[in-house]
Amino acid sequence: QVQLVESGGGSVQAGGSLRLSCAASTYTFSSHCMGWFRQTPGKEREGVAVIYTTGGTIDYADSVKGRFTISQETTKNTLTLSLQMNSLKPEDTGMYYCAASNVGCALIAGLFGYWGQGTQVTVSS
Repeated sequence: QVQLVESGGGSVQAGGSLRLSCAASTYTFSSHCMGWFRQTPGKEREGVAVIYTTGGTIDYADSVKGRFTISQETTKNTLTLSLQMNSLKPEDTGMYYCAASNVGCALIAGLFGYWGQGTQVTVSS
């Protein structure tokens, strides 16, 4: 069982930056993909960025390319997933979720079986 705990959300003005972190406890290497998703009321959860835990392939939503950077740091039994968000826009506002998958790696929420509780990001104009 993978447990995911996000932190780092908050409120910022447009053009500002935030860094989200996700601590994956009881990390198992069966979760070969980690990702960030976001959701706003009334909308489906959308993929923001995903990364293979072995490194290498990364994918971003078109709306965040060039502004967001996903990264990970792995120790013996834990993984910390980060999302550096720069040049934030009001449309980036939402609840951001960290997720883990052992069946695939794409910006598709249905592939991810493990989810954190979410952290709120609010960008004001």
